[in-house]
Amino acid sequence: MIDSKEIINYLDKIIPDPHCELEYTKDYELLMATVLSAQSTDKRVNMVTKKLFKYNLEEISNLDIKKIEEIIKPVGTYTRKAKYIKNIACSLKNDYNGHVPNDRNYLENLAGVGRKTTNVVLANLFDEPTFAVDTHVSRISKRLGIAKDQDDVLTIEKKLMKFFPKDKWSRLHHQLVLFGRYYCKSIKPNCDDCPFKDRCKRKVSK
Repeated sequence: MIDSKEIINYLDKIIPDPHCELEYTKDYELLMATVLSAQSTDKRVNMVTKKLFKYNLEEISNLDIKKIEEIIKPVGTYTRKAKYIKNIACSLKNDYNGHVPNDRNYLENLAGVGRKTTNVVLANLFDEPTFAVDTHVSRISKRLGIAKDQDDVLTIEKKLMKFFPKDKWSRLHHQLVLFGRYYCKSIKPNCDDCPFKDRCKRKVSK
């Protein structure tokens, strides 16, 4: 089993300044961008949000669904996501004067906003200790032996929270995402320089 301190020290070395790669300037923009990122890449999301965020929250809430679909089409599942975006804009405008609240229950009850998205938003906007589990974090957790192949995202999240110190959760989330995106990739990972290669469970993980 790889020690948590080993992982923390290595990630601090190769990813000393981790940050969310979704581009946003307003709180609701991060929420919308994270929703759009499901089954898509941050690069593609940033491409469409440059167009979407030319409109403010009030304007997005009044946009025709077809117009939103046209803007966000490159991210995939755009018909469903267009409804989510419009609903988020209307809900925030009506319930919180256009701002994203530090309220997990409220956020998770918005259509299209699940636990992972809420964790990302709470960590980035309010510095709440959370551990969002996406495909990268899931893959890394299994390869490093923190989680098992059959574990679902909630089980993985709980195991990560138990394995790592609470004050490291939000930072480690970003580091693990970037580690999975640029180093320990799904296909052709950079194993040669990895200090965990002899203990990695890549051969049996999915």
